[in-house]
Amino acid sequence: MNALLGLLFVLWCAVGLVAAGAFVARGADVALGEPASLTPGARLLLLPGAFLLWPLVLWRWRRAERAA
Repeated sequence: MNALLGLLFVLWCAVGLVAAGAFVARGADVALGEPASLTPGARLLLLPGAFLLWPLVLWRWRRAERAA
C-alpha cells in the first residue's frame, strides 16, 4: 500500500513538473488574459505554484485557449 502511494506521489510530481514547465514557458501569457510578456523573474515566481496546483493550472490554461 505504501509503495502504491509513493508511486502515485512520484507520478503526481512528474506530471506537475512537466505541466509547470510548459505553463511557465508558454501558457502563462495565454492564461493571464492580456497580451503581456512576463519577465524571467515573474516566470520563476510562477513555477512553484504551477507545480503544486497543476490540475487547476491546466484547466485554466485550456479554458483561456478556448476563449481566445
